[in-house]
Amino acid sequence: MGMQWEGKSFVENLPKIYGVYTGGFIAFFFLMAFFETLGMGADTIGILFVAFTIVIYAFIGILSRTMAVEAYYVAGRSVPPVFNGMATAADWMSGASFVAMAGGIFIAGHSYMAFIVGWTGGYILVATLMAPYLRKFGCYTVPDFIGTRYGGKLARFCAIVVLVVASFTYVTAQITATGTIAARAFQIPFEVGVWLGLAGILVCSMLGGMRAVTWTQVAQYIVLIFAYLIPIFWMSGTQGFGWLPQFMYGPAVERIMELEPIIGVGTAATESVPGLRILTALHATPKEGALAAWQFVTLVACMMIGTASLPHILMRYFTTPSVRAARNSVAWSLFFIFLLYFSAPALATFSKLQMIDPHLATSIIGKSIDEVMALTWIQKWGAIGLLAVKDGNMDGILQINEFFINPDIIVLATPEIAGLPYVISGLVAAGGMAAAMSTADGLLLAMANALSHDLYYKIIDPKAETRKRLLTARILLLVIGAGGALVASMKLTGILGAVAWAFCFAMSGLFFPLVLGVWWKRANRPGAIAGMVGGLAIGWWYLLAVRNPEAWYGIAKPWIGLDHLRFGIVGIVASLVCMVVVTLLTKAPDEETQRMVDEVRVPSGDTIIPSKA
Repeated sequence: MGMQWEGKSFVENLPKIYGVYTGGFIAFFFLMAFFETLGMGADTIGILFVAFTIVIYAFIGILSRTMAVEAYYVAGRSVPPVFNGMATAADWMSGASFVAMAGGIFIAGHSYMAFIVGWTGGYILVATLMAPYLRKFGCYTVPDFIGTRYGGKLARFCAIVVLVVASFTYVTAQITATGTIAARAFQIPFEVGVWLGLAGILVCSMLGGMRAVTWTQVAQYIVLIFAYLIPIFWMSGTQGFGWLPQFMYGPAVERIMELEPIIGVGTAATESVPGLRILTALHATPKEGALAAWQFVTLVACMMIGTASLPHILMRYFTTPSVRAARNSVAWSLFFIFLLYFSAPALATFSKLQMIDPHLATSIIGKSIDEVMALTWIQKWGAIGLLAVKDGNMDGILQINEFFINPDIIVLATPEIAGLPYVISGLVAAGGMAAAMSTADGLLLAMANALSHDLYYKIIDPKAETRKRLLTARILLLVIGAGGALVASMKLTGILGAVAWAFCFAMSGLFFPLVLGVWWKRANRPGAIAGMVGGLAIGWWYLLAVRNPEAWYGIAKPWIGLDHLRFGIVGIVASLVCMVVVTLLTKAPDEETQRMVDEVRVPSGDTIIPSKA
């Protein structure tokens, strides 16, 4: 049965347990720093950091192994709010948040702030519209709620389809992030790195299910937040902007604005490099006009509503011991997420300054290309195709339009760009791996649980024994994980693009069936099915249309600026119209269901429907 990581005594000792864990991780960090002073190579340090953290997560997964259904699906519903908040934050702050977000701000400036605003604001929707009420229903998964609230196997099946489409799209982005980190740390091909990252993910989630993932994600949050913040404080202090970088990076932005006219920001690139971008203005102001404002607002809306529709996030609030704890968990989640999101613009700012300020020893713009190409970090990232230097002017001096970089490596490369000890790079790589692995754990578990619990147990074989159900869930984890790694290895899209699609899929199919299931007791089964099918189908059609305008889909160009990152707006409008119209044209739910919905909207008390193992 494994170590019993639950019960009152264990919960009371959680601060001590994770205090010891944090102290051990800090001790490992200083040990690696000491070995670096003795001459240990950078590649060895990177390998040890990533390997050490993966081993720790796997160890927690093994200790948390279980054959108890409730512990596997909902961690025994004994997770205190503060720790559930940390686990949710780790679950939420994916490779996109840790690896790609600051890189997007670094390259494109203002427009990428829509992701930060939307992702943070989404938790307001979760707290006010969903989390306490879903927890009160006493279900295991989002399809479980849909099936219980609306009744019937077809509604449950439709929710499973939406969940799998959204979650699989999202998990490929996380496995892409693990592949990028593993490729750099272990100096192996990206296609091999994705399988290495997947192996660590599966050990955490296969043995202990939600319980193992929960305790692993708490540990992963501790690693990723240390890894993200330390370089920011270090750069801010050494650049002379003080030791409160989140409040003091304004002068750094002003310094960048002074330098950009001198170094030639805005000049045309001499040639393009597939997958890479030239450095552009960090302080780029918003494009003017109603269409630009509309695009910013709609991207924020997609990220907000998508956040409140993601099954692996909503599933976290089924693990709390009470309805009140679910609400408190959202508040803690917001706090822990805020620590990273509030720091992302500062990281982008200081990293940009490190590269372009001639007064800093680490700057590269304006120096000889031979000198730049001799830098270790240029060579290492260039070797795996994520950075390039092209002497288009043939003058031997690196101009701003001759340096190409993949935005996804900005955070990972920042310690090297800033000339920090390589032990910091190892720490950041471990943090990025923690962020991607924690989200991938939650996503894979959400899909496997939905298929094993909601499809296999609830629809196909209601008499299945406990062992058979859990074995099915673990086999599905392997199959889905392998599929995600295979798709990620094909490099079909970037991290942020895949994440945006996942959010749009989730909101198109699930948002209104979930929200109206709580707040509109007249909502019925035919309406919910119509909302899920209509929203997902029309949203998917619109995505295909704007991505392939010359195909047969019938759209020559995006409607009112709704491009492929914003197709969820079309999907969610279709979902709402389909659900409301069909609901009003069909029979209302029975009195018992309507009384149940009334009771659910009281955000206190016991669960309405105790879950059955």
